[in-house]
Amino acid sequence: MVYSLAASTLTLAAPVGCDTSSAEGVEPTAAEAHGTSRVLVTGADEEMLVLEVTAANKVVVRLPRVEVGQGITTAVAMMIAEELDARLVDVDIPLAEARTKGNQYTGGSSSVRSLYGPARALAATARARLVTAAARRWHLPARSLRTRDTMVVAPDGRTATFGSLTTAAARIHRPAVSSKPKPASEHKVIGRPTGRIDARDIVTGKAKYAGDLEVAGAKPTVVARPPTLGGRLVSVDDRAARAMPGVHAVVKVAGGVAVVAESFHHAFQARDALRITWRPGPLASLSDAAIRSRLRAAVPSVGAPPRGSAQVEGEFEFAFVSHAPMEVLTAVADVRADRAEIWFSSQTPMDARESIAAAIGLPKPKVRVHVVRGGGSFGRRLNYDAAIEAALISKAARRPVKLMWSRGDDIRHGRMRGASHHRIRASHARGRVVAFSHAMASVSESYERQGLAVQGGVSTVAAGPLPSDSGLYNFGRISGSSGSVELAMPLGAWRSVDSGTMRTAEEIVVDEVAAELGMDPVVFRRGTLRNKAVKAVLDKVATAGHWGRPLPSGQAQGVAVHEEYGSCVACLVEIDATDPKNPRVTKVVMAADVGTAVNPRGLEAQLMGTAVDGISTVLRAGLHIDRGAVREGSFADFRYARQQHSPLRFEAHILPSRREPGGAGELGVPAAAGAVANAYARATRTKPRRFPINF
Repeated sequence: MVYSLAASTLTLAAPVGCDTSSAEGVEPTAAEAHGTSRVLVTGADEEMLVLEVTAANKVVVRLPRVEVGQGITTAVAMMIAEELDARLVDVDIPLAEARTKGNQYTGGSSSVRSLYGPARALAATARARLVTAAARRWHLPARSLRTRDTMVVAPDGRTATFGSLTTAAARIHRPAVSSKPKPASEHKVIGRPTGRIDARDIVTGKAKYAGDLEVAGAKPTVVARPPTLGGRLVSVDDRAARAMPGVHAVVKVAGGVAVVAESFHHAFQARDALRITWRPGPLASLSDAAIRSRLRAAVPSVGAPPRGSAQVEGEFEFAFVSHAPMEVLTAVADVRADRAEIWFSSQTPMDARESIAAAIGLPKPKVRVHVVRGGGSFGRRLNYDAAIEAALISKAARRPVKLMWSRGDDIRHGRMRGASHHRIRASHARGRVVAFSHAMASVSESYERQGLAVQGGVSTVAAGPLPSDSGLYNFGRISGSSGSVELAMPLGAWRSVDSGTMRTAEEIVVDEVAAELGMDPVVFRRGTLRNKAVKAVLDKVATAGHWGRPLPSGQAQGVAVHEEYGSCVACLVEIDATDPKNPRVTKVVMAADVGTAVNPRGLEAQLMGTAVDGISTVLRAGLHIDRGAVREGSFADFRYARQQHSPLRFEAHILPSRREPGGAGELGVPAAAGAVANAYARATRTKPRRFPINF
């Protein structure tokens, strides 16, 4: 449903992720902002997506999601432009600040899926009212008018911009033409490969990130942190640091000692001048080998196989992995005695607002969180540790601060994907798989729990079916269980979360079952996949990637598939592992069915990113734990794939569909990782079991 909001311009709202009935009877107030009469969304209307047509002929939709490079602002602008027949340059998609109700969660590959219906309904309703306003002005039948390029066009050639009609359209409640969204057959914008609407701003530096913000009085701030995870401050001698030029304040915080200075150069110099004694963290006696041993012990039994069956079995280890977004974590905070304002990039701004308010001791209505675009995330900005820390520093220092976590800060003390151990058994008889069991254990975050044992405990929990698509194949009896090892570590959801490791391991086993049965991996998958759409994407990569073509010794192809978020994907990889210690993926071909692909070019970029994630986490990039500390601290030793490791050739094929959009942001990671692992196995004639392989 779409609601009209009281305003002097055409302003409409549609519920997003809430019960539409909650919006009825709400009368929002109007206020002057930026020279135009704008709606202040309050109460239940905060649960809505609001569209305004301004007198300046701009269509403004304040997005209750965050742009972290995934292109969501472009996708929503395309939905709006499609239904309004507006020019993309006339559609503005600013980010909404933290609200008190509704859904502002950016994650789970859900943004396009959740906004596709409301955004199109809003724009279609606005178009109907603008056309009706023009018809009344010109005394013409509304059905005789057309829309294009952000204006209404009469049969005789007269035009009126949407901006010139917005005041009249705001008073119309019963439009004279249909307000239903267009059928897919009439789409001219949705489905057309489109460049990002913010691309020029990004490459010219006009786009503002948290570190670019000029908030009055906010001074650069950094924190000295302990050498081990969870280490505690014992004492600090800050006399030399305080005496250095440009230093404004030195304050103690839970994570260490903060230095507020005139520039980041001054702040880092003063930080390094602090003389600090630290108490080791709770994991100071623990390193990788012990963690892997605990994980292995925590994996539940896979049970007894069916009688008369043969077994293909494997155990797989996955290392900790940092999110490492290109833009380091930055937050600006201005905390006063009676109010606070925070600026940062957040995938969960509503939760962040509540947590910040509790941390600084203010009522939630007194805390304002401004959502800023982010330079990458991959799940890292689901957490808001930097924002809470910035708020606490600002309160203690009694001044606004601009806190930056360095690359080393985030890799060594920030969130990471937990390490995991997997035990998989495929039972086969008479040429087919009759049972498939997957048991696993992962490091479970106990970092913020009270009363944690000194080194964490080990617990094994039967969990029934795993959160995985083991049922992707017709494998007879499918079972899964999981256990956990609780350690005092700052973990967080990493792109594709559980599927990134679980499905990778499963796809390796699928290849090994095919080899055991003497079958080609693609032929075997085609014969056992349940879903026709998954077969179609597999067929596409096999054809486009020339599956089975002869390659020199030490080179090979690998393939894998995945289904999630109402979408499916297949990936074919070619690898040169002539030097097994320095393998190079030379070619990646991916095919995806995501329902309606709003922006195929954006989807291609997402798939390309997932391919690099797969290459990185399977071949090169992981974190080591040495005596309670993360060894890696920069891109020099956290070896994420660079240009020299990226495929020489990349293809993405988007299968046509008129279904509503599925999810895509995380979809490709498991298929890409599985395909890279399988290609490496075939090229080296080995069975890789520990990832990353060169670790």
